[in-house]
Amino acid sequence: MEIPSIVDMLKAGVHFGHKTSRWYPKMEPYIFTQRSGIHVINLEKTQDMLEDMLEHVRDLAADGKQFLFVSTKPQAKQIVKDAAKEAEQPYLVERWIGGLFTNYSEVEKSIDKYLDLREQQETGELEKYPKKEQVEIAKYLEKKQKYIGGLTSLDGLPDVLFVPSVQKEKIATKEARKAGIEVVGFCDTNSNPKEADMFVPANDDAVKSIEMMVGLVKDAIIEGKEEYDKKEQASE
Repeated sequence: MEIPSIVDMLKAGVHFGHKTSRWYPKMEPYIFTQRSGIHVINLEKTQDMLEDMLEHVRDLAADGKQFLFVSTKPQAKQIVKDAAKEAEQPYLVERWIGGLFTNYSEVEKSIDKYLDLREQQETGELEKYPKKEQVEIAKYLEKKQKYIGGLTSLDGLPDVLFVPSVQKEKIATKEARKAGIEVVGFCDTNSNPKEADMFVPANDDAVKSIEMMVGLVKDAIIEGKEEYDKKEQASE
């Protein structure tokens, strides 16, 4: 997989960190300098670490591992949702569901109920209920679609949690690590890199940076899945 050049990353704003007053000391090794009170990320390190992470992600996908894409950052939601769909992976882009990993059986019940009612809605079975109840169920389904619609393809707990912003999703990362789920993602200069098993230093706020980084992870998963599918077909 081709890694973006430093020039391309500069154009996407991958190098811009946060204000020097809002930094996490453990990110110091990945900071190149500071300009006008803003930390600048060392893109040479970003390149090297990105290559390692993408190879790792590809290998995980090639082994049939499932990824859960999570991003509740407003400017990243649609990017992450689209990428997850293209990679055929589950996603969550609204508020984090407490206990998703540590109390998955309860969340699974909610997903099953949602799927059952949605099927009844699609087949017209809901027409057997009174009009008022049909309206209430429709509202329930609309709400659940927003919050758990992207989780319906989850096959039990995911193998990997992918977060474009480790700092923003620190509640999810802590829960994942507690549940023994691997965490991969991107760390801006205000992030604690220890919250991820594997990370890459990058701007997690700029839309172009998010698009570039999420797109690369998506492509690595797709490439790995294609290899996995070939192995499965060959073994049949």
